Amino acid sequence: MIKTHLTVLEDVASKSARSAAFRIPELDTSSNRVKSWTTITYEEFYRDVETFAKYWTQILGSNNIPQRSIIGVWLSGFLYTDVLHIYGLSRAGYVPQLFSIRLPNPIVIYELMRRAGASALVHDPSFSNILGDSPYFTHAAEDVRRLDLQHLRLRSLPDVTSEDLAFVFHTSGSTSGSPKLVRANYRWLSSALEKSHHLCYPCSPQRQDVTVFMGSMCHIAQNFMFLGTLQHGACTVQPTVLKYSPEELKDMVTRCGLNRLNQFASFLGNQLRASRQDSRLLSMLISLDDVVYSGLPLPREEEQYAYKHGIKIRNLFGSTEVGAMLLSGGCERNLSLVAPLPGTSYRFVPTASKSEQNQSAHRSNAELFELVILSESPDCPDVSLRHADGHFHTGDLFQEVMSGFYLYRGRDDDWIKSENSLRCDTKAIEDNARAMCGTLIAECVVVGTGRPSPVMFIEPGLEMNQDKLKKDIFRKIRLFHSRRYLHEQIVSPDMIVVVAKSTLPRTATKGNIRRQAVEEMFRLQIDDIFARVR
Repeated sequence: MIKTHLTVLEDVASKSARSAAFRIPELDTSSNRVKSWTTITYEEFYRDVETFAKYWTQILGSNNIPQRSIIGVWLSGFLYTDVLHIYGLSRAGYVPQLFSIRLPNPIVIYELMRRAGASALVHDPSFSNILGDSPYFTHAAEDVRRLDLQHLRLRSLPDVTSEDLAFVFHTSGSTSGSPKLVRANYRWLSSALEKSHHLCYPCSPQRQDVTVFMGSMCHIAQNFMFLGTLQHGACTVQPTVLKYSPEELKDMVTRCGLNRLNQFASFLGNQLRASRQDSRLLSMLISLDDVVYSGLPLPREEEQYAYKHGIKIRNLFGSTEVGAMLLSGGCERNLSLVAPLPGTSYRFVPTASKSEQNQSAHRSNAELFELVILSESPDCPDVSLRHADGHFHTGDLFQEVMSGFYLYRGRDDDWIKSENSLRCDTKAIEDNARAMCGTLIAECVVVGTGRPSPVMFIEPGLEMNQDKLKKDIFRKIRLFHSRRYLHEQIVSPDMIVVVAKSTLPRTATKGNIRRQAVEEMFRLQIDDIFARVR
């Protein structure tokens, strides 16, 4: 029998029925602050999953949608009930195709469903008013825990092989206006269970670990981390918002017993900076058994601050296509270096030949290696995502600082990662702006690493009023951006910055605009833009 998220849940629910599986916030309506944290046990969680499975069996079955059909799931992914819908659909025998709530355009959802061969769409109730002309059967994802479904029979799960689909994810950045499908089969899921088991191994056998949502269950990061939490019977706290405040973090430690913190680097950096003026917060961060960050490199200053104060920090490197790949903590001489997780088969391939390395004027560029996931690695993604050689080329570059230990050195393409660690295709935005705006733009570059959304810097092609120029450009690119993830959208003319010709820093040889140099050169101006829109 294949080990899956469902077999793990059944096993944990039988062994640790009364243990807490979730802590859910109850808000005070007058202050909007957490009044209390409700406990959901593993017994309740397992029962709720079966209730939701019965519900979806009835709804989808009555519409002649057979088991093993792909069902689109368009939810926030931040709520306990979202977990129930995802796991409930799996238990009903369907294959969830998970959409981020950050995809705001239903046309893109329909296109992705068509490409995946999906049969229906389960959606957040707030989307009902924009799905009236859907070409698919749609149904709102309501909380059905209070419904009496005892009379309904729960069907047996259909037999599957390791090559059958378990989930369909999507890359967090858009390519050609649309994310890529990431088909995850049961072989991949088995590998994810093994890797997450290692990553989330209990800190102490004497007590239950308590961790926290790091993102949406509709994205691979939280979905993957929850597999590890689940296997070890740990408890997951649902915060009020993803970017929760230092005060809420302290509350989760005090009242929920949080001892393992998982956060994207941008959000963890906020906690570390706040702890410089908050000794109680610093003390709590030091007391945590494990602090894992992912998505983006943590600024060196923040990393060193954490190490200096004894915060038990680890860097987890991963992607939507593969899940977690590399983890720090195994090299005592340099705690920021990462190495492959056990049970994987990777190769670090030099990006330049020996002769090219010897001729390079920049030593930092001479010893870079691309991370390649070999076809025999159990976490190698679907063949549709692999290179012609049969392997998956990540495009992520590393420097081997010590034998077997690597330092991340960025990507070989034109992607940046936003504040919530989702990827943004800057080249597609730049190409669209050039195509749509013609003579209005002489040159442009998109920046925004670690920011909520991108900012576009342009050198004008015509002499005209800057405000009018920005509004004209925004009007011409608006349709393109309406189809993209929220973290990829130029959301207003304020996100367009006009600078004088030849202002943007360029490379000496080819004259290409240096994206990172633009980020540094205009950092204060970018800070001011986002300070105004918050």
